[in-house]
Amino acid sequence: MLLSRRRRWRRWRLSRPFWGGLFAILAGAWICVLPLAPLKVMLQQGVAGIPSVLMGIVMVVLGLTAWFSPSQRALSGVLTTLIATAALVLSNLGGFLIGTLLGILGGGLMFAWQPYAAQRAAGAAPAADPDRTADGPADRTAGPDPTPDRTADRTPVTGMVRAPVTAPAPPRNAPPPPTPHSDPQGAQP
Repeated sequence: MLLSRRRRWRRWRLSRPFWGGLFAILAGAWICVLPLAPLKVMLQQGVAGIPSVLMGIVMVVLGLTAWFSPSQRALSGVLTTLIATAALVLSNLGGFLIGTLLGILGGGLMFAWQPYAAQRAAGAAPAADPDRTADGPADRTAGPDPTPDRTADRTPVTGMVRAPVTAPAPPRNAPPPPTPHSDPQGAQP
């Protein structure tokens, strides 16, 4: 049961910009709490504490938005970074710089997070293109190799020979085909 909860927690945490949201929530709480001093101090401070409280609440909401609506991560990240930067001027040096730094870090992490990036990185590495050398494309005028090396076609785990690929090669100057991506906002990588 405990292992099941850990797996669910880990799956939930990896499926969204968790750390960016956490840093944004911490930054918002830090910026929001500093002006909430005892009532005597708040009465002397007047309306100057209102921007601090509002910016802190908005940053907490943006952090929660990144957690519970990961498709809005880019907007949340940009707005968190902008509000954290504005808090530097409007709110006690952004919570004495701690809130601003946490907000900028959280906003950057939210904006940079990609869905399923860990799965793509853990997947198979792309195979080396046999038609390319270290300096550029290989010379194709020499013709096919008369003695093909069959060891390159063997899989490393089983040693079995792979079936040859029969698809025709694309034209030399053709643009690459569009690659599918999983960004729900439709931005191109």
